[in-house]
Amino acid sequence: MIDFVWLGGAAFLAGLVDAVVGGGGLIQVPAIFSFLPKEAPATLLGTNKLASICGTSAAAVNYARRVKVAWSAAAPAALAAFALSFVGAWTVTRVPGDFVRSLLPFILLAVAIYTFRKKDLGAVHAPVHSGVAERWWAVGIGAAIGFYDGFFGPGTGSFLIFLFVRFFGFDFLSASTAAKIVNVACNLSALLWFGYSGHLLWQLGLLMAVCQIGGSLVGTRLAIKHGSAFVRKLFLVVVSTLIVKTAFDAVVRLAS
Repeated sequence: MIDFVWLGGAAFLAGLVDAVVGGGGLIQVPAIFSFLPKEAPATLLGTNKLASICGTSAAAVNYARRVKVAWSAAAPAALAAFALSFVGAWTVTRVPGDFVRSLLPFILLAVAIYTFRKKDLGAVHAPVHSGVAERWWAVGIGAAIGFYDGFFGPGTGSFLIFLFVRFFGFDFLSASTAAKIVNVACNLSALLWFGYSGHLLWQLGLLMAVCQIGGSLVGTRLAIKHGSAFVRKLFLVVVSTLIVKTAFDAVVRLAS
């Protein structure tokens, strides 16, 4: 029973962080693997996706009620992400992901340095694309992130926020809103795969989903209340944590 309490708490915290800047998987995935070491990894990942999609969907709805959604960018990106997430999941069963894993800390470090140096990045919402150009940019980013999410995954939400800020001119709050919609598509694609394969612990997944929803509602309210400056600061904290974790994982793999 105590394990379920801890997992519920981890899901709540993951939902809160993920709702603001992404990166909730940093909390939830290690927790579920730690408390259920005898379960198959695919089953744990499927259960994680069930909880995550509920939290992300709640965050997306909550944002959409209070922040104007750039559907012209979010919708094409979400559709492309949904399709390419399947391709990424299929590819990872045939191509080793070690190369991507080894590059990840350096990519994240570049994102962190760029965001830190550009003090005004994401402070003002000033879209730089419109019409057909915006849709093509959205499809390209959605496809790339969707494939990455299916193939590997860590930091998907944070990457999405950065890309919407950097290449679309969104402020951090609007970028987080658009990112949630794309993230729902990625999670749904993966969840359909895991569900079809029978890799789900429904009772645990639904319990964690309720906790994720609670955390996401708190997270979205914090983000909306404190604005883009708050989101930017938390974004840098989460990306820095991702750098440390992925670098540590790379060292462990090299040492083993």
